[in-house]
Amino acid sequence: MTEASLDPLVQRALLSNDVAYEVLPCDPDLADTAAFCAHYGFAIEQAANTIVVASRKAAPPKYAACVVLGSTRLDVNKKVSELLAVKRLSFADGETTMNLTGMMSGGVTAFGIGDLPIYVDSAVMEQARVVMGGGNRSSKLLLNPNELTKLPNVVVVEGLAKPK
Repeated sequence: MTEASLDPLVQRALLSNDVAYEVLPCDPDLADTAAFCAHYGFAIEQAANTIVVASRKAAPPKYAACVVLGSTRLDVNKKVSELLAVKRLSFADGETTMNLTGMMSGGVTAFGIGDLPIYVDSAVMEQARVVMGGGNRSSKLLLNPNELTKLPNVVVVEGLAKPK
């Protein structure tokens, strides 16, 4: 699989931020975390999922992208609510995620997200390498999590996620 299989927006973000990465091919039917890890032999702790969250009642609405390990659960109601200074948040639906990022579920990645705040759980940074979406369901990125800090809107947050 060539780099051309990455979403072009993601590829531009990787190149413009001088990110070191590998591209992994992915069967689109196996793009969701559990299926991908089981089929391709990755530990769930290596999967760094990017989840878009949305405020429920704030006007204008507030959004953020959160990167957490597949073995953890995003603390959306406490930690992320505190970071965005809103009372109630929920996971953005597929349509909202696509409108904000240009990416579909199973392929969302922090790279190419634009001007949304990106919160990365500190546990992600403890991994030697993580696998993330490639901006589509047919590719994944394999990289050192420190590469995430090359993005201008990334903040590493202690306790962003809790063990499942």
